[in-house]
Amino acid sequence: MRLFLERGFEPTTMDDIARAADVSRRSLFHYFASKEEIVFSAKADFPDHLGQAVAARPADEPLLDMVENALIDMARRHLSAQTRDLARLIRDTPALSAGDQAKYEKVERVLAKALADRKGLPDTDIRCRVTAAAAISLLKLATAAWLEGEEASPEIYGRAAFAALKTVVR
Repeated sequence: MRLFLERGFEPTTMDDIARAADVSRRSLFHYFASKEEIVFSAKADFPDHLGQAVAARPADEPLLDMVENALIDMARRHLSAQTRDLARLIRDTPALSAGDQAKYEKVERVLAKALADRKGLPDTDIRCRVTAAAAISLLKLATAAWLEGEEASPEIYGRAAFAALKTVVR
């Protein structure tokens, strides 16, 4: 990640990464088929962390509040100094931004299941699926605002996005 953030995605080669990691190119390719995989490996735990954050919420919490608070809890616990820089790198690199959008489908499915499990509902519950779909859309909007904004914490943008939705649905 350091090389990508210092040099940019395109100029950084697999050979550069192998040298920096003090492994052979062959060993690197054993674990990662591409530079894209290396970048996305840094975010691979996101769906699991989100599921755990939902599972930690009170079961009687309303669905929308549950997912909002789970996302805020996650941001507080898992946000690192490199998170914003990495998110900007992904946003600004076409080869990465397309793959990043595709991962949101998986996150949405994991979130819907986590909500259903926490509420003791079937995985197909439409309320959980709608809440997950809305929450992931809000997450994308809030992340985009955070990357463009001045605030260091994504919580401000996340809270604003959920507040906007709540004024529409209530």
